Amino acid sequence: MRVVLGALLALVAFSANAEDWPNRPVTMIVPYAAGGPVDTVGRIMAQGLSEVLGQQVIIENVGGAGGMTGANRVAKATPDGYTFLLGGSATMTTVPALNGKKTPYNPLTDFEHVVQFADSARVLITRKDFPASTLKEFAAYAKANSGKIQYSSSGTGAGAHICALLLDQAMGTKITHVPYRGSGPAMQDLIAGRVDYMCEQISTAVQQVKAGTVKAIATMGLGRSSVLPDVRTAAEEGYDINCASLSAFEFPKGVPEEIVKKLAEATNKVVENPAVRARFESLGVEVEPAERRSRAYYLKALPPEVERQAQVMKASGLTVE
Repeated sequence: MRVVLGALLALVAFSANAEDWPNRPVTMIVPYAAGGPVDTVGRIMAQGLSEVLGQQVIIENVGGAGGMTGANRVAKATPDGYTFLLGGSATMTTVPALNGKKTPYNPLTDFEHVVQFADSARVLITRKDFPASTLKEFAAYAKANSGKIQYSSSGTGAGAHICALLLDQAMGTKITHVPYRGSGPAMQDLIAGRVDYMCEQISTAVQQVKAGTVKAIATMGLGRSSVLPDVRTAAEEGYDINCASLSAFEFPKGVPEEIVKKLAEATNKVVENPAVRARFESLGVEVEPAERRSRAYYLKALPPEVERQAQVMKASGLTVE
């Protein structure tokens, strides 16, 4: 009886906490170092959420292992609603696919998936004198010169690398990969002409494209970018490639549904704010359409994407298992 009574009291207390959530500051775990594109998105959202929720949302950068360290921190956190993850494509699909059973968390069962809200697509950029201007021309040149050209990325298994692998599969090629320690040096060598191309996030490539130091061939998201409106998508060129880097929020498994709904509603309010949208657009980050900003959509879309990334890794032979 004492055990049952204790459990009932705990349940009542948990329900009460859900009703007045949040009544103290909330921590957003950003699984990368401060100053990068993901951190920038997190800080924009933290400011907006603090205003909507009426409690401060504090950023804590927990980098390491391609985002796994921060994601695992949230997966193992107390499910009281006061710790959540700025996750998305890397932590929920790419990194688990790369590390397989060595991933310390299960992306599908260890989290309460809240909502996906933004999309930072990638763009195929080349050295400025590359002899192609469209994706079809690029593919033809790559096939004819697959043993001579090479691409850079911010590291093995990074989003830029995975996107290039998807491009390889679509073109039927196997181009040499040159991994770097970060997108900065990878971009520098592309500008210098020491490598031929890379698949970089639009948010970090747009300034170089506009400056003419690199050439934009095609964007690799669901639609054209507002900051590169004249650059055609891969789909428009006849290639089924989607390298969108989605941003989403995740709670630890077991957080009450009422709290999950509150964060989802607050997130949608923030991204509907014109000032927030303007800041995102200046970075090349697109707010997801309303129909894709629901928990139901995210729960339906995530499992097949996890499987798709696993197949990409398997086909490339990259998995660490």
